[in-house]
Amino acid sequence: MRSSLSDTAARVDAGLYALFSRHADRKRHDVDRDRYRGTTLSVGFETYLARLYALSWFVCVATVVALLSAGIGPSTPVFGPIATALPPASVPPEYAVLVPVALLGLLTKRGTVSVGGAYLRWRANARRVAIDRALPGAVRYLRILADGSGDRHTMVRKLAEQEAYGEINAAFERALEIEALTGSLDDGLRRVARETPSRELLSPFLLKFREHTTRSPESLREYLRTESRMLSRQRSRARRRVADYRSLLAELFVFLLVAPALVAVAATTATAAVPSFARLSPVSVPLSGPVTLHAGVAHVSAGFVLAVGAVAALLIAQLRPPDHVRAYERPTGRATLATVTTNPASAGFAFAFPAVVVAWSLWLAGASTTNVLLSGYVAYGFPVGAVAVKREQRDDARDRELHEFVHAVAGHVGRGTPFAEAVESAAEGMRFGAIRPEIEDLVFRLGLTAGGAERDARTDALDRFAADVGTPLATRTVGLVTGALEVGSDVETTFETLRSEIGSLHYGRKELHAAMRVYVVAAWIVALLLVGVALAVDVYALGELTPASGSTLPGADRTAERLYLVTQATMLGCGWFAGAASRGRYEALLHSSALVAVCYLAFAGAGLV
Repeated sequence: MRSSLSDTAARVDAGLYALFSRHADRKRHDVDRDRYRGTTLSVGFETYLARLYALSWFVCVATVVALLSAGIGPSTPVFGPIATALPPASVPPEYAVLVPVALLGLLTKRGTVSVGGAYLRWRANARRVAIDRALPGAVRYLRILADGSGDRHTMVRKLAEQEAYGEINAAFERALEIEALTGSLDDGLRRVARETPSRELLSPFLLKFREHTTRSPESLREYLRTESRMLSRQRSRARRRVADYRSLLAELFVFLLVAPALVAVAATTATAAVPSFARLSPVSVPLSGPVTLHAGVAHVSAGFVLAVGAVAALLIAQLRPPDHVRAYERPTGRATLATVTTNPASAGFAFAFPAVVVAWSLWLAGASTTNVLLSGYVAYGFPVGAVAVKREQRDDARDRELHEFVHAVAGHVGRGTPFAEAVESAAEGMRFGAIRPEIEDLVFRLGLTAGGAERDARTDALDRFAADVGTPLATRTVGLVTGALEVGSDVETTFETLRSEIGSLHYGRKELHAAMRVYVVAAWIVALLLVGVALAVDVYALGELTPASGSTLPGADRTAERLYLVTQATMLGCGWFAGAASRGRYEALLHSSALVAVCYLAFAGAGLV
């Protein structure tokens, strides 16, 4: 089945290539070709453009068909003036509107092609940022390797094996692939330096690294030490710039989120208070029928708030360093249910069905569509987010103890104690809770090492220790040790660098969490204030506008429903932003679900839902 799908996709690509590949030779795509070199797309540039142009024609035709099926004609507010402005001809007016419809379709086609070029730019920029973030740590690792082995092929291979360095790992793997094809590592390094989007950092580093590897080992070590210090300073400045940008983004988010919500509240109140608004004729909307002014304002504002919250959450997530984001994989089979309380990916799979059951039960009970959807979202997002927070807290405790353990081992090694004895002394001299079993297992395995296989056994013990601890920090830092010890680097130098590396990562994560906590608090304050404003308007302002005879305003129930809809949309947007700023998408589910539940309880307590 998979083979037949692959064959079908290959035949479709071949057809699209024959139809649209000629566009790749146009000058307008020269910039796109340069951007493509900085991406890691699995298809060729001509195939990518052929798919893009095919998609653009599909969007164009779909836009034209949608406009014509929606009843667009000469009397519509948008196309009416355009159709009447056309010179008189023998073509009937109902056909004259085809001209602006076709123009709009071609505009969407051109826009689709432009979006495809912007996607290449985004991919290249994302890789550049990831490379620039990972390069300082990679250079420190190369410096350790240079102390043990001056063979550049071994150094490149060891760095390519370290998945913790992300895009740097991929760049060095690419250099090794080119070496396998051409037989020259120089060609591989030059090719990667030419293709990488990091023209200011990685490209010159690769060329200078290649040059220094042809000189003496001492020259290479000195260059790597100098480069490591320079990159660390540049990284500190980059962190300050990112912090300034995060502050600007938070201010923009708050403004864009508060503004439409307040406008919706004001507009809804005005439509209930001013009788002339109630006499306005509904506007006919394709596929939806007649819509009143205040209903349209409420729904558009709710959609805009959701879009702002989603975009702001994505942007703030992109500004988080990739080594501070934890990814979880769901195991297969029964292991999924066994890890529901410890793995957010397993929880996300397991709680989907109960959430559907909750939503369906409320639907059968006669609840409104809004509350049915929101209740299902809360039933899914809250337990999944709670599992993620519990896992993050456990991993944080493990990382704290790993940081203390590495410092203790480095201190013993620095005093000349053999590595195995240093690990045992550190384990005896400190109390460890979260990773105590893993440390005891490491001590036991290191005690079994002897003879010529000591180095391999020590490496296997450290790899097993990192896998048992199971946090990204353990994988990255312990992997640095094993790789350096395999090439014969000095143990004291390796652990001194490891102590610096793990300290930088540990305190960097704490600093990032402290900085992000401000945005979490801001999002919650904005959300709760808007709940208070909506309740005050609904209960007091609209209550004061009720006639003294006790008759209710026309559409008062609908007014409360629309205020509730906009407020809940604001809760979702604020929750997404708060969760993304805190720890990622799983915590975004927790914050948004909690805010939705708080908003419902507040409106239910006031008797409005």
